[in-house]
Amino acid sequence: MKEKTCFILLAVIFIALYFIPFHSSTVYRALLEALLMLQEYAREHVLLCLVPAFFIAGAIANFVSQGAVIKYFGAQANKVISYAVASVSGTILAVCSCTVLPLFAGIYKKGAGIGPATAFLYSGPAINVLAIILTARVLGLEIGIARAVGAIVFAVVIGLLMHIIFIKDEKSRNTDKELALDEEEEKSRPLWQMGIYFFTMIAIIVFVNWDKDESIHLWNIIYKSKYFITGAFLIFLMYMILSWFKKEELKEWTVSTWTFAKQILPLLFAGVMVAGFLLGRPGHEGIIPSKWVARLVGGNILRSNLFASVVGAFMYFATLTEVPILQGLLGSGMGKGPALALLLSGPALSLPNMLVIRSVLGTKKTIVYVVLVVTMATFSGMFFGNFF
Repeated sequence: MKEKTCFILLAVIFIALYFIPFHSSTVYRALLEALLMLQEYAREHVLLCLVPAFFIAGAIANFVSQGAVIKYFGAQANKVISYAVASVSGTILAVCSCTVLPLFAGIYKKGAGIGPATAFLYSGPAINVLAIILTARVLGLEIGIARAVGAIVFAVVIGLLMHIIFIKDEKSRNTDKELALDEEEEKSRPLWQMGIYFFTMIAIIVFVNWDKDESIHLWNIIYKSKYFITGAFLIFLMYMILSWFKKEELKEWTVSTWTFAKQILPLLFAGVMVAGFLLGRPGHEGIIPSKWVARLVGGNILRSNLFASVVGAFMYFATLTEVPILQGLLGSGMGKGPALALLLSGPALSLPNMLVIRSVLGTKKTIVYVVLVVTMATFSGMFFGNFF
């Protein structure tokens, strides 16, 4: 299978190199957009978003008991607790569709059921508190509320459907190993220590990426102090690392972090470049003219909602960038229904995101997950557009 995949990849690259008219100004602009989007992603998201996320994922892989993950997020876990926590996780994390991937891979590989894991995967980037507030202020209160409610409902429903569809796989994956909590680990490192440790790392990723909003006074005060707050959490994290962990544990943590980075970064970079080539950065065009997009998402028919959902699913949105993009599209005649459809599919999915999910879940489960998101976003957009 690997040889076949390699051959197909080489064949696609050869055909592209042979036929793409690189001398065309349109193609040249699209290629430049691909590189500029990759550079923008590298500058704005790798060091402050992805690197901390890789370290958190590595910590999950090494310091969280597999029995504990299965107990609270496994296929047989209490559904109310596991889905409730997974579906609102985005309010704490405020990450984009790519930054959430190492965290998702970490809990899934540790034994989390596919239902809670995919609920977390969707909610992580979809339920960003500032994004919801900004959506309500810029695009209207109705769209803001619909986005918040829709994202939470989507996370739970998608997670439950993934669990039901792949229940046989889940049983063979988890019930074959009756894993219990590792008592030695619990003794050597109390639960409160692990809670503080993970809270500190999540606080670092939240505050270092805190964005400005002049209209919210307290929010803006935190923004001005974010590097001092982040620095304080970093110092505390260093204290915990030096005081609570053995050298061997830290070495294993580093190895796990590097493993996640090795697996995810190449796929992300490739996906960002393809997304940039096809659709361009916000406010810029790729190979597909933006006027085509605006023309296809007018009104509230099935086609416009489906198109908005599919474009949103493949396009990469950095955190909060979907709001000004939609503001421009609404001004160009986009319907409210397609706008909501894009908001519910776009931030949670992207081409880079799909490539990495496939490496974790496999092709079949990834396709089902993407189809569920796009389908639910399409019909939610139609419902919203018809009644609001």
